[in-house]
Parts: sequence; C-alpha cells; structure tokens
Amino acid sequence: MVGAGSWGTALARHLSLRGAAVSLWGRDPALVERIRSTRENARYLPGLPVPAEVIVTSDPGEALRAAGVVLVAVPSHGVEDVLARLARAIPDDAVVVSATKGIEPRRARRMSELLEEVLPGRPVAVLSGPSFAREVAQGLPAALVVASADDETARRLQRGLGTPTLRLYTNRDVVGVEVGGALKNVIAIATGLSDGMALGDNARAALITRGLAEIARLGVAMGAQASTFLGLAGLGDLVLTCTGSQSRNHALGLRIAGGESLAAAEGGTSMIAEGVRTARAALALAGRAGVAMPICAEVAAVLFDGKPAAEALRSLLSREPRPEEEPVAGGTSRA
Repeated sequence: MVGAGSWGTALARHLSLRGAAVSLWGRDPALVERIRSTRENARYLPGLPVPAEVIVTSDPGEALRAAGVVLVAVPSHGVEDVLARLARAIPDDAVVVSATKGIEPRRARRMSELLEEVLPGRPVAVLSGPSFAREVAQGLPAALVVASADDETARRLQRGLGTPTLRLYTNRDVVGVEVGGALKNVIAIATGLSDGMALGDNARAALITRGLAEIARLGVAMGAQASTFLGLAGLGDLVLTCTGSQSRNHALGLRIAGGESLAAAEGGTSMIAEGVRTARAALALAGRAGVAMPICAEVAAVLFDGKPAAEALRSLLSREPRPEEEPVAGGTSRA
C-alpha cells in the first residue's frame, strides 16, 4: 500500500483484516514512526487501530519486496514523484492499482496513463467508486469498481481485494471510471458553495444532475462509455461526494462560501481536496476534447480568479437555455 493517508491506511487495515499480507509505505518518516509505535494513524484516521500484522515503513525495499499487488493512494499531484522514487523497488510482475481520484495537474494525465509511463510493462488497474475511507476501515458495507483493460487482471483483483462488506465490480472502461472518480470532486466543491450560500436542496440536485452531464460529456469525448457514468464510479461516487458529511471537497466549498480564501480553506485541514487541482486539469481536457464544462469553469473561477460564488451562480443561471437531451458524443457541445 503506497500512501499513508486516510485512504491508504483504510485499505491497509481492510486488507489485513481479511488475511492479506500488507505493507503500508509512507514518505514521511515521522508519521510512519508514529503509526508504527502507536498502531494508529492519528493524523488521518484517528481512533481506528492499524493491525499489528501490517508492516509500516518508509523503506521502499521493505514495503515492496515480493509485492504481487501495489495499490497507490497518493494525492494526484504527488503520484509521479513518488512512483519515480519507488519504481526500481516495484517487482516487474506486480499489478499496479491506482486508488487516487484525480487528474495529474501538470499535463492533465489520468492516473493510469501516468502509471503506464512511469512503470512500463506492468499490469495497471484502477480502484474507484463511492467510498469514505473511515467507513471502509470500519468494515461498513461499500461497493466499488475495479477497472482494467485486461479482464483477467480485473477478476484477479476482484477476488483478491473484495470481502463480504466491500463488494467489487469489474469494468473494462478505465477512462470512464477515472474521469468519473476525478471530476465528481469538482462538482462536490460546487455543491459545497451552493450549500454554503443556503441555496437549498433544489439547487444541489440541479448541480449534481447537470454536473453528471458535464462529466459524461467529457468522458465520452475521451473515449469512455456513457453507461459508466450511471454506475458506481459515476453517479454513485458523485452523489456521495456531493452530499456526504465526510466529503472534503464539499467541505472546502462550504468554507469558501463562508468567506475563507482557498489558501485558508486548504490550510485548515491535513486532508487533500482533489477537486481543487482537478478543476484546472478538467478544463484543459475539455479544451482538447472540444466540450464545454460550465460548472467546472465557474468553480475554477471562484477558486483561482477570486470570482465571488454569488457571481458564479449568476453566470450559470444567465446562460442560454439548452435542450437537456443534447448528445454527449462527437463535436463541440455548449450544454
């Protein structure tokens, strides 16, 4: 398990309790030592013990020696540097699984694209879907998607990572699963802004629904299957992140609507809100694909250009009315 944040720790705990041999690698030696000595990740997952069987280390060789599956749960902006550091220690036949829901900000690469570049020749898969780390660590029921272009790789991970409380479904649409998992964070910031302005349940429902349309429009233009966005990695994760009390992206939107700067909102927590960096990356992808993403554009304007949230709302509401059933595939769309 690469990454000792909340999601990495939760997955390490989950897999250890199901009987797997697990190593948890973290790049912060001080954090690693605290987890090792207290058997708790008090910074990211307080109150839930890390099983004694989990090897907690900052030594790449110790963590990755003979690993059959390497799960990567590192914030999107740090994945490339971390994997470049660990590449020589990762076995050539290991399956590398991205558990990061974001878009690499520098070149707007999906995580699987980045993994394939940094770790050529290794099988790559993606784990995504509606999942708050604490609930998975507690053993509460959840359903996720394992996506891989290779059916046998996906089935192997389905068998090896799933439990009666963590139900895994396979999917061959890697692009759709990644786009859905990343972009839902941007829409969650939008719903946080809306809720922070007390705009009501109707407004939140509209943002979720039209946000899903934006995500699907971009995903299909990138080669994804439209049906993926109605599944766990699309609608399921979007609804959870836009409405759940544990959503860090929704919480960031609330804080900004309450008058905090982006720097203050991000600095007030140790958790990373992936939607911040994904907003710009999504617009870069949309520009390449020739599709419009008005909600993402307004979120980016609020985050980076100092546009007041109320003005962003007015911009969305004053747009030219469009047919709801506009196609999501092919050509430029202004929906």
